[in-house]
Amino acid sequence: MTAQRGRDILLKIEGAPGVFTTVAGLRARTISLNARTVDATDGDSAGRWRELLGGAGVRSAAVAGQGIFRDVASDALIREAFFSQAASVWRLIVPDFGVLKGPFLVAALEYAGEHEGEATFAISLASAGEISFEAL
Repeated sequence: MTAQRGRDILLKIEGAPGVFTTVAGLRARTISLNARTVDATDGDSAGRWRELLGGAGVRSAAVAGQGIFRDVASDALIREAFFSQAASVWRLIVPDFGVLKGPFLVAALEYAGEHEGEATFAISLASAGEISFEAL
């Protein structure tokens, strides 16, 4: 696999059913997939090594991004998702890896700006249900 451009990682939010809008102006993105472990170690564990119970932990996904708003449609969708605190369907596209799709809540939305610079934003998403994966 060759090196990939970070800008090719896309975050898309669903507006109308089946219609996804790319979150424009993102300069940095992070997608974290997590699985908690469940310790099943007991007095009979071989050699006193920790034993983990497969498939028992809670899985979650978190997304963070920062950049500048350049698109009225994605700005409005994100703002509405934050204030409603209802889960929206998002597509997270990572080239040569796959597409993650599912419900996420906007956990944090920050706006900032310098006197002689552009207005910026930062967003954090937290998975709010089952996330599907499709390999590319």
